[in-house]
Amino acid sequence: MTAPFFRIALILGLLSAIGPFAIDMYLPALPSIGQDLHADNNVTQLTLLAFFISFALAQLVYGPLSDMWGRKLPLYLGIGLFSVASIGCALATDIETLIAFRFVQGIGGAAGMVIPRAIVRDMHTGVQAARLMSLLMLVFSISPILAPLTGSAVIEFYGWRGVFWAVTIAAFIGLVLLATQLDETRSAAERSGSGLKSAMAAYRLLLADRNFLTLTFIGGLGISSFLVYLANSPFVLIQHYGLTPTQYSFAFSINAVSFFAVSQATGWLGERFGLVRVMRIAVSAFALAMVVMAVVMASGFNQLPVLATFLFIGYGFLGLVIPTSAVLALEDHGEIAGTASSLMGTLHFVIAAVAMVISSVFFDGTAVPMAAGIALCAFAAFVLTQATIGRRAAVAAAE
Repeated sequence: MTAPFFRIALILGLLSAIGPFAIDMYLPALPSIGQDLHADNNVTQLTLLAFFISFALAQLVYGPLSDMWGRKLPLYLGIGLFSVASIGCALATDIETLIAFRFVQGIGGAAGMVIPRAIVRDMHTGVQAARLMSLLMLVFSISPILAPLTGSAVIEFYGWRGVFWAVTIAAFIGLVLLATQLDETRSAAERSGSGLKSAMAAYRLLLADRNFLTLTFIGGLGISSFLVYLANSPFVLIQHYGLTPTQYSFAFSINAVSFFAVSQATGWLGERFGLVRVMRIAVSAFALAMVVMAVVMASGFNQLPVLATFLFIGYGFLGLVIPTSAVLALEDHGEIAGTASSLMGTLHFVIAAVAMVISSVFFDGTAVPMAAGIALCAFAAFVLTQATIGRRAAVAAAE
């Protein structure tokens, strides 16, 4: 691979990570935020849910805008809004204000999630796209690895407010890289036919495309399993298992290491076995690991090492599911890649928000409800894969 290939992956990965960085970095501080702002755990979790809801819905706007205006201008707008909202979060004096600014922060951060995927589709398809997507995810995975650790260090010295000043700096770095290192990938000629009417037509086309929706839902269920863990793990690991915020950060980072390390094999495996086959096998292994984890935990073997081992294995296979499902979903929609990426992202986070709400209803402070929620997401992805992708693959093989 050439140097520009890695450079683009690095820049796109960093832009994609800015929004998630604002989640992962302050996870160790959730209990202290609740104490400082006099809010219970359920209300404190709304700071996550508010971000996810706006993060999901705003993606519907950025994709069509990037098809109409090019990829860079909407990125400038989104990251700029994210920066302003981050400052508001840092200055919040009550939980309601923090929730409100987190909502605005999610609107801005959505640009970094949608548009880099569209840029990948602008530049490559097939296995090359899978390679670039997996490299992008390698950089993206820096967030769940380094962000909690960085967050713990920042919190130790500056309190939870320091986290939001830190993500403001990260957003500024992203703006500098965007301005100086990234070229526009959607030409003026390609933009000329794009508008509100064409965006609506594109959404109708995508919503009628069963293959696109199936692959999007499979990826969304996989992401939901991780976000159920993300929303509940600070309380489970810190309050139930007694880890310090720094120990929690290390435990959280281990799963990210598994995820990104395995994801780097996506291009090689896809070239050798085909992306569809890789995804089907990965979904099956992912679901098996998580379902067995839930059964073992519910049976009374709910020690932290047991939980950590199964999560490490399961999220490793998820590292193959996410990039392959995204590349396959966008494969046939190059002309409307921004809009397709928007709808994909929105559906991913709507599914995740529903999963997080359901898991919060059953949360009792222990690891068992969290493990059950993760397993249900993984099993649903497996059932959907077997009922659709698996069946079509079997028919194609028989012909």
